[in-house]
Amino acid sequence: MASAKATFDRLGNFVSIAPENLLALKDEELKAIGFSRQKASYVRNLSQAIATEQLDLDSLSQKKDDLVRLELKQIKGIGDWTVDIYLLMALQRPDVFAKSDLAVAIAVQKLKKLAERPTVEEMLAIASAWQPWRSIATQLLWHYYLNVNRKQMK
Repeated sequence: MASAKATFDRLGNFVSIAPENLLALKDEELKAIGFSRQKASYVRNLSQAIATEQLDLDSLSQKKDDLVRLELKQIKGIGDWTVDIYLLMALQRPDVFAKSDLAVAIAVQKLKKLAERPTVEEMLAIASAWQPWRSIATQLLWHYYLNVNRKQMK
């Protein structure tokens, strides 16, 4: 998380974050900010989709989760984790479970006292009991994970 935040901060200090500005950055500039070649490609794909109006972010709030998922995953570099986080954080949907998030999986493992980290399928089975408020469960699991790790680092 610290690395991602540092990269985001460097990007924001370097350029105003907008599709046109991101598309104008050279590979060397993105690398200096902290983007890998693959991440730079994904940022360009997303920026291009927004700039050419292939993707209308404003319209996503009016669509059902499965349609948002389908539309976003058409863009190379956007997968289930990214869509889950977008639905949860940007669109603030109430029933999204970040099933492939590492911190959530570790928190579930610790809270459920599981010998191994649960698979995505196991995570979904566990989270089914939390419907229709899985977004709240996800956020509580993140807080638990952060709190436990903060205590262990002291």
